[in-house]
Amino acid sequence: MYGKLSIFTGNANPNFARAMAEYLGVPLGRADVFEFSNENIFVRIWDLVREQDVFVIQPTCSPVSKSTMELLIMIDALKRASAARITAVVPYFGYGRTDKKDQPRVPITARLMADLITVAGAHRFLSMDLHAGQIQGFFSIPADELTALNIMARYFSEKRLEDAVVVAPDLGSAKRARNFAEKLGAGLAVIEKRRIGNESKSQVLNVIGEVAGRQAVIIDDEVDTAGSIIDACRVLEDRGISEIYACCTHPVLSGPAVDRIRNSKIVELVTTDTIPLPEWKRLDKIRVLSVAPLFAETIKRIHDGGSIGALFDES
Repeated sequence: MYGKLSIFTGNANPNFARAMAEYLGVPLGRADVFEFSNENIFVRIWDLVREQDVFVIQPTCSPVSKSTMELLIMIDALKRASAARITAVVPYFGYGRTDKKDQPRVPITARLMADLITVAGAHRFLSMDLHAGQIQGFFSIPADELTALNIMARYFSEKRLEDAVVVAPDLGSAKRARNFAEKLGAGLAVIEKRRIGNESKSQVLNVIGEVAGRQAVIIDDEVDTAGSIIDACRVLEDRGISEIYACCTHPVLSGPAVDRIRNSKIVELVTTDTIPLPEWKRLDKIRVLSVAPLFAETIKRIHDGGSIGALFDES
């Protein structure tokens, strides 16, 4: 058994960490995490962590490079302060989309991120809805992946949509959409498209499945520029869909995303708090569900040596 459970956070999503600490009934660890004028990041841990079981809460979201460096430096500081075990809790894993070598002379940055977290001194890794399943295997330390599908499925089940069809905006999202459709007891449709180079542009080729007159729920792991779901909306409208909802775990919402969603036919975008949403992004049609209790319960089970798999059966 490890020593006392401690929770620390960087600046990426401190409210998320506070919610987890409150759920667990433990104080949030005291630390200075700031940037000097020369852009070097400094960390000082104020609490004693020797022989303790420490969890660092830090999604690698915008600003991605700064959030990543804060995470790595905090892990290093905790390791040098003799923490018994350090778990990197990264609700949103940046660079997850660079998970394979699909062009000549390109990196696999997701693997590099895994190596950096491990070399910094983390003993475990915890995240949610990774962009690709193989990312979990990039880590040489125990890596656990949670999912928000059950939470979102409960939300949509309570809406009692009359004739729902879950829509995958591309072939890569088909498995996630199939699992979500099974939880909702809904039909499944997949949009076939081709991405054009490295740009956020794609060409829709076909819709596989019956969608006419039905209520669509588009699902993806993240919404970045919202190009994919807006393309999906257009083709679904052309196929006679009656109503469109969308859901994702990670609301990146970069560039034109907010305006695109505001001006779209989407009735509601359901997402989670893995990434903090500033007020100017909080449209009336965006609903945020908290996954902090799920992370907190997982942390409790890791600390106590309980089963994480059983948590999925219960949720």
